[in-house]
Amino acid sequence: MAEVVPPELEQYAVKLQQLRAKLGQVQAEKGVVQAELKEVERALELLKGAAPDALIFKSAGHLMVRVSKEDAEKELSDRKDILELRLRALERQESSISSEIRDLEARVNEIMGRYYGRKGGGG
Repeated sequence: MAEVVPPELEQYAVKLQQLRAKLGQVQAEKGVVQAELKEVERALELLKGAAPDALIFKSAGHLMVRVSKEDAEKELSDRKDILELRLRALERQESSISSEIRDLEARVNEIMGRYYGRKGGGG
């Protein structure tokens, strides 16, 4: 005898799958942003130790272009600020999705308990 899965349980299962995929995407993007932020911070540290008149180059497509130390620091500092903002936004998004997943899992466990006589609802 095959058991019929309640429609609301199917909907929640699909939603959970979508949320978990979205969480994975957010976490992957967060990793990329964290890696770039570390690179920018490292470059800023290297610039701090450089002499004010040091030859500084930056990549511009297939070329290396000379820039002043001040311009390089400003550009990197601006990029760092943008990356930190993006990281905080991704962390909020990650937290929100994780919370939504926990809530949905609790609902699924409750429905499973109702339909299949489970008590307590472990995952």
